[in-house]
Amino acid sequence: MGEDWIFLVLLGLTMALVSWSMDYASAKSLQAYKWMHGELKGNVALQYLAWVTYPMILIMFASLFCHLVSPQAIGSGIPELKTILRGVVLKEYLTLKAFVAKVIGLTAGLGSGMPVGKEGPFVHIASICAAVLSRFMSIFSGVYENPYGYTDILTVGCAVGVGCCFGTPLGGVLFSIEVTSTYFAVRNYWRGYFAATFSAFIFRVLSVWNKDAVTITALFKTNFRMDFPFDLQELPAFAVIGISCGFLGAFFVYLNRQVVLFMRRPTALTRFLTRHRLIYPGAVTLIIATLTFPPGFGQFMAGELMPRECINSLFDNFTWTKISGTSFPPGLGRSAAWLHPSVSVFVILLLFFIMKFWMSAVSTTMPIPSGAFMPVFILGAAFGRLVGEIMATLFPNGILFDGIVYRILPGGYAVIGAAAMTGAVTHTVSTAVICFELTGQISHILPMMVAVILANMVAQGLQPSLYDSIIQVKKLPYLPELALGKYNIFVEDIMVRRVKFLSSQSTFRELNHLLDNTSLKTIPLVDSKESMILLGSIERTELQAVFDWWLSPERRAFERGQSSPGQGSKVSWESFTFVDEEVFFSFSCDWLMQIKAWEEAELDKPVDMEQIRIDPSPFQLVERTSLHKTHTLFSLLGLSHAYVTSIGKLVGVVALKELQKAIEGSTRSGVRLRPPFASFRDASRKAKKHQPPSSDPSSPTRDRDLWGEGSRHEGELVRTEPQEDSRGKASSSGVAASCDSAPSSPSSTGSTSGSFTATGGVEGTPQEPASPSISSPSSTSPTASSVSPTSPVLTLSSLQEARESEESDEPI
Repeated sequence: MGEDWIFLVLLGLTMALVSWSMDYASAKSLQAYKWMHGELKGNVALQYLAWVTYPMILIMFASLFCHLVSPQAIGSGIPELKTILRGVVLKEYLTLKAFVAKVIGLTAGLGSGMPVGKEGPFVHIASICAAVLSRFMSIFSGVYENPYGYTDILTVGCAVGVGCCFGTPLGGVLFSIEVTSTYFAVRNYWRGYFAATFSAFIFRVLSVWNKDAVTITALFKTNFRMDFPFDLQELPAFAVIGISCGFLGAFFVYLNRQVVLFMRRPTALTRFLTRHRLIYPGAVTLIIATLTFPPGFGQFMAGELMPRECINSLFDNFTWTKISGTSFPPGLGRSAAWLHPSVSVFVILLLFFIMKFWMSAVSTTMPIPSGAFMPVFILGAAFGRLVGEIMATLFPNGILFDGIVYRILPGGYAVIGAAAMTGAVTHTVSTAVICFELTGQISHILPMMVAVILANMVAQGLQPSLYDSIIQVKKLPYLPELALGKYNIFVEDIMVRRVKFLSSQSTFRELNHLLDNTSLKTIPLVDSKESMILLGSIERTELQAVFDWWLSPERRAFERGQSSPGQGSKVSWESFTFVDEEVFFSFSCDWLMQIKAWEEAELDKPVDMEQIRIDPSPFQLVERTSLHKTHTLFSLLGLSHAYVTSIGKLVGVVALKELQKAIEGSTRSGVRLRPPFASFRDASRKAKKHQPPSSDPSSPTRDRDLWGEGSRHEGELVRTEPQEDSRGKASSSGVAASCDSAPSSPSSTGSTSGSFTATGGVEGTPQEPASPSISSPSSTSPTASSVSPTSPVLTLSSLQEARESEESDEPI
């Protein structure tokens, strides 16, 4: 317990220091940027040159630095973390190099003034810090070496990343759960809150220490009235904001995905940009900086404001439509940038929203560390402010309630719009909690929740979340969500029936063939090719090490020394210094031929499985496991694959790819596609359902029919074996060699080795079913109701005894 507290304190302290340092460096960079622009006032050409060149240098530096140090630091990082937490291993994403590249690249990006966010990349940074810190802590305690605790550590890292990014521990923990976790372990709840609260506290204390704030306050503090923050008559306007933000958020995700897909399309332009990596970020920065240039077009869209200044001004207490163009009220501050003497506030807000919309969607595709939370947050605030100013114009005298007139607060509409837009893009509800933590006021929490829920309802029906969209574009191995509904799909419909395997009698030649022709990380081990009883699984690295040692020169020298101990020491190359070249060459050829003959003889020896570490309990399913249950197990346990067994016999394997294809095929366009054999299965079931039950042996019951289906299914596999044998004899002998025994023999009736000779594809056209009278133990396949993945191992005899005890007059 004490070590856990120490780890969480170190993690929170480290991330608070990193977050404050990045904010400090980026703030100083933006300050220098604006100072340079102000010093050149009067010379528009030099002003434009400085306004454009400064962000271009920083963005191109960030892109080049990340490309050279760690390309994995590019982008948000949340989609990759979501994939890692699903149980998939992504190389180099949680290393110290990625940490350095992410921190420096993100600081440069934030200091450029471009519309890029901090939250997504900072979640990645915190997760890297948690992973590196856990490896450091494992020196003192072996608890952190547990692979099952690795997910817990990363989950806490995600919570700390969001919590100390803006000083929002409550919303940070909830947001990290919503974004990264399909199933959340409650034991990590207090860990996340403790580390995030400690980190956010230190982060705000550092701001007070640096005299950026008088005391610990919210990051974007608002001063809305608390006695009557809004009227019930305003709720329809808040609902309109939520629904509109749902559509706009879905369109933002769509636009971002289309830009990425266009850049990945194999055209002459994309090939040119791929060869010259700095041109794309430089061109995007040039266009955005040109359009936001304050003396130019930027004066009509508040182009001089930096991202944080935009949020503070959009959340202020002033109603801009009531401010005249000549005299500004005291305390207006940076909000004066939204007021133009000859252009309406509505036009400026609308232009800002439209221009920043596509700028944010494009800038987040640049090859730099960048998130989308803050740009989308600003977009939502601008849209909400626009609606608030319209409401203030429609009700200039405010709303009358109980004899008192309350004026409308456009700043409150901006807060609600920011929460709704970020919730629509990320498909989360916790953005409402983040917003009231950011503003320090909970007055608008009710309409904020209404708007966020409506935005989610609309956006989830139109597009995936931004992070799921990136996962789809990058083709990361992530399991999609299963929509509600009844799916008539089982494991037997989607499993791969031809599995590469090892048996206890496999030779090193078969092992070599298996390692050369497959890229499987885990290989199943069966008792024999005839019985196919699953004994466990072996890691590929373990098998590769065993094979390399078996043919190693050290073992060959040891074997030679054991066979002829009296021949003295090994012959050295120095003894052949004065030997004739022809003699030496012939000797070398003989020596190499002897090595080759020795290796050939060794390859035909069986592999000693007793010397190999075997996982005796790989995860197993039965053929009749439903798609919904399979999806739940894969999501809950983070599985990458599961073996399908029938009374302990290996009959197939289901990997993440097969499950993903089944779910996407079942839910595309709202139509649930059915597997090839589903109609035959349903037809047989309907026929059996209408059959009257009878105790006559010639009229079996439904359960007996299901057992007959298993026998017929095994018969189909058996009949395909001779064809597979002919193919196997034509090719080189492999691990999954087919049996040569006849299908009618009892020992080979259930042999499915002929069906396990390739990694992909299911058997071709089904042949005539075999006679259901075959009663070999290896030919019987139970249903999912007979054996479950969590039930104890059952033998056929125990099943028969149980059935005979229930139906004593009908023995099987």
